[in-house]
Amino acid sequence: MQQQLAVSTQNTSTLTDNFGRNFGYLRLSVTEQCNFRCLYCLPDGSQCEVKSELNLQEIKQLVTVFAELGTSKVRITGGEPSLRKDLTAIIDTVKNIAGIQTVALSTNGYRLQKEVRNWQQAGLDQLTVSVDSLDRATFELVTGQDKLPQIMAGLELADSLGFDSIKLNTVLLKQHNAAALSDFQALVQQKNWTLRFIELMQTQSGVAFFRQQHLSAQILEQQLQQQGWTVLTKTATSGPAREYQHPDYLGRLGFITPYQQDFCDSCNRLRVSSTGQLFLCLFAEQHQNLRPLLSQSSVQLKSWLQQQVQQKKASHFLHQRNPGATRHFAMIGG
Repeated sequence: MQQQLAVSTQNTSTLTDNFGRNFGYLRLSVTEQCNFRCLYCLPDGSQCEVKSELNLQEIKQLVTVFAELGTSKVRITGGEPSLRKDLTAIIDTVKNIAGIQTVALSTNGYRLQKEVRNWQQAGLDQLTVSVDSLDRATFELVTGQDKLPQIMAGLELADSLGFDSIKLNTVLLKQHNAAALSDFQALVQQKNWTLRFIELMQTQSGVAFFRQQHLSAQILEQQLQQQGWTVLTKTATSGPAREYQHPDYLGRLGFITPYQQDFCDSCNRLRVSSTGQLFLCLFAEQHQNLRPLLSQSSVQLKSWLQQQVQQKKASHFLHQRNPGATRHFAMIGG
């Protein structure tokens, strides 16, 4: 359900909610389309209609306003963002907006080998790639694509280009990768990459799958602690992961655990969908349409955004098994 609220003339320099959380990190989806069929997201493939996505000028207007309100980091997501033919231009546009210090990209890695050099030249600073298994057969089973070798080759190329940060995201699945900690440890022992285990989250379309596959990351986290891994301090624009380091490993391991009670206390990000819907939370019951405001003055959009963040709840409602309006993660990039 969409909700359109009135716009006032209030104007301040930051986006801060009623709980004192500051939002300097924007996750911007540029498409809902995806060419993978991940079991936890789109097991039957991308069924959504191609909608009118934000164009390059609208993206520039949107991010400029967010930057003027204190946003310094933008993560470009999907669906699969590399399905946008103008992704390189989007990266270049966002990177050149005053106030934006960091541009990150989340991708399934399908076009990584071919495009990562262009993305970096356009201004991409940080790269996150979904890798749900290091076993080729398991990877194909989970994603519906036999592309693990090409994706790993793309990661090697990205590594050689010297990105500020390379991260791998692994959705923790009880029946598919729960026993693969040692494989992932071997990878980050040799590579200065960060691999984050993400606890499976329930969506509207994935209730049965959640019940079958959800596994708490706590046991894996305890294993790392027993092996001498130590947790790192977060920065102002860090994501929600708790990341660990070990003196014998070049890389890091992390955990994103949305069912932990204090998970939302450090929330620092807002989300905008590819059609211009503002998501105050990944699991919000409602989202608000900001696209009409892009044709108006930036003052109006700033004021509207400042009003919206006051409506943000203290927490999501995942503990009550309520996924809000999130049908699947391709809607907004997780």
